[in-house]
Amino acid sequence: MKCRAVALFALALAFANPVQAQTVKVVVPFAPGGPVDMLARLLAADMGPRLKTDVVVENRGGAGGVLATEMVAKAAPDGKTLLFGSSGSHVISAALRSGLSYDPVKSFTPIGYVGAVPMLVVVKPDFPAKTLAELIAKAKAEKLSYGSAGPGSTMHIIGELMNSGGGMQVAHVPYRGFGPAMNDLLGGHISFMSADLPVLEPLVKSGKVRALALFASERSSLLPDLPTSVELGYPTMIMGNWYGMLAPAGIPANVKADLEKAMMDTMKSPAFAQRLTAGGLRGTTDSQGFAAILARDAAYWGPQLKKLGIQGE
Repeated sequence: MKCRAVALFALALAFANPVQAQTVKVVVPFAPGGPVDMLARLLAADMGPRLKTDVVVENRGGAGGVLATEMVAKAAPDGKTLLFGSSGSHVISAALRSGLSYDPVKSFTPIGYVGAVPMLVVVKPDFPAKTLAELIAKAKAEKLSYGSAGPGSTMHIIGELMNSGGGMQVAHVPYRGFGPAMNDLLGGHISFMSADLPVLEPLVKSGKVRALALFASERSSLLPDLPTSVELGYPTMIMGNWYGMLAPAGIPANVKADLEKAMMDTMKSPAFAQRLTAGGLRGTTDSQGFAAILARDAAYWGPQLKKLGIQGE
């Protein structure tokens, strides 16, 4: 009888605090080492003690984020399997593909929004164009090309936003990731490329590439002398990437509340807040704010990609 009572007590504790019942897995839709993966690991390390359980990161790349996203959408809604995604892997990938088994909004419960980073355009240090206007003028006068991490990537989208907003017809050269594209930029095989601010900022500051403009409405403290596309007269050339935590739809309210509190407390801590600032992230918000962003972006990207002529698989 005593053993049975102990077992029932343990079971009652598990149901009373389901997030703490066993390890929480955070699935990242990219390979290790990138900005999404690094942010997820920083969150997991701090959230674990707050939840009084282990929080581990699992990398599951492929199909532009679809494999990881689908996995989490189908997981049990118990708070033990979470997704740490980006606007590119979550809403843009969904807008580019038909017949998915999940909906980027309806199949998930937002937990917290870490923030967004703008993108910027860079060229080789010795590239003739010194400004965004000079790059656009050069593109209208001769054949240029831009590189991306693949069709439908945020790097591809901003390239087409530049074509549309600048009245250019620059050729798109897709690569299998950021690294090969950057190698060809430095080798002079493509004219320019764009990527997230925290990815390119070290290369800009080291002098390996030269930045022409930030695709945002406000300048960044990381590169305060870099003008924005809006102030340069190109208001449609705005592109960024957000990062956030989501759970499968249908998780219990108390489980969501525990996860959200742990995540928000982590992001408000001085050490983590400093990391967000150092990474150029802005706009941290809770699950309610994230839900509004998610719905807005899901409604926006389908028509926008069609307008830009970017097709999915």
